[in-house]
Amino acid sequence: FVTVALTYFQIAMEDYRWWWRSLLSGGSTGVFVLMYAAFYYNHRSEMSGTLQFVFFFGYMFLVSYGFFLMLGAVGYWMASVFIRHIYETIKID
Repeated sequence: FVTVALTYFQIAMEDYRWWWRSLLSGGSTGVFVLMYAAFYYNHRSEMSGTLQFVFFFGYMFLVSYGFFLMLGAVGYWMASVFIRHIYETIKID
């Protein structure tokens, strides 16, 4: 829903380059997941050492990247459906 709203505001400002922005706004949740993983590692977990650091952040980077791609694709797809719906309903007299 947030991606569609941001796309609408962007189209309302007559900026028609919405493709990448819809992908980034949808996928920004993946960045949040990675930031929360850093918080969890520093403040909540009792992990220490280089090997645990590399494994934890290696896997969390892959998970965050997966979230970024999945949610970015959903955001792009929903923005595309929204834009198509808007332009199909415009009446030209």
